[in-house]
Amino acid sequence: MPINQPSNQIKLTNVSIVRLKKGGKRFEIACYKNKVQEWRSGVETDLDDVLQISSVFMNVSKGEVAKANDLQKAFGTLEVNDVINEILKKGEMQVGEKERAHELGNLWRDIATQVAGKCVDPATQRPYPVGMIEKAMTEAGFSIKQGKNAKSQVLDCIRLLQSSSTLPIQRARMRLRVTIPTVDKERLRTRILDGAEMVENEDDGEADWVVTLLIDPGQFRVLNDLVQKEVKGKGRIETLTFAATAATIST
Repeated sequence: MPINQPSNQIKLTNVSIVRLKKGGKRFEIACYKNKVQEWRSGVETDLDDVLQISSVFMNVSKGEVAKANDLQKAFGTLEVNDVINEILKKGEMQVGEKERAHELGNLWRDIATQVAGKCVDPATQRPYPVGMIEKAMTEAGFSIKQGKNAKSQVLDCIRLLQSSSTLPIQRARMRLRVTIPTVDKERLRTRILDGAEMVENEDDGEADWVVTLLIDPGQFRVLNDLVQKEVKGKGRIETLTFAATAATIST
């Protein structure tokens, strides 16, 4: 004897679920994998290509469709597309354990790769392999902040490695070219060079004094503010290399 499935139940598989809690209840929509981010970034604009089904659920896994009176109370409308749009904009993606582990693994590797690109061994001024950075991250107890991209976590990771790992590490130095009027050289030279870890070249011209130097990235704003304030638009700072390593440092 066949079992009758309740009319408000729909079974779906292989879906990405977006969930929004509102009005004391939980509402969910069933989307195709990877399409939610495309819709949020504006790459995808057709809801039919984002949704597996144009329905709002109380529980996608159980196939339980939201009741009309619940939608009206929570969203103030029975227009399903309006409700779906709000859930897509404000809701949270529900990720399975395997998918979450894969995403965190990719994020971990991305952070390590960016750290490796910004840092060097202080003794050799050469970058570390990504694998060594990952080992140091584990040793230091680095924890990924979910919901933040790799770039926003790199500096925190570097600080933790410097304080809590046994791996000697420092930010790779920036190579800059500073140009100011020659008439201002005597007044500003010492202050400019105070922020340098290495002076690679100085050129005294009739009109301009030009110096190429290596600095800690943390000194860039200090040096830039100094030049902008003291020579009032007549000087400039050019970034020649964001991360100078042993292969690019003059000897």
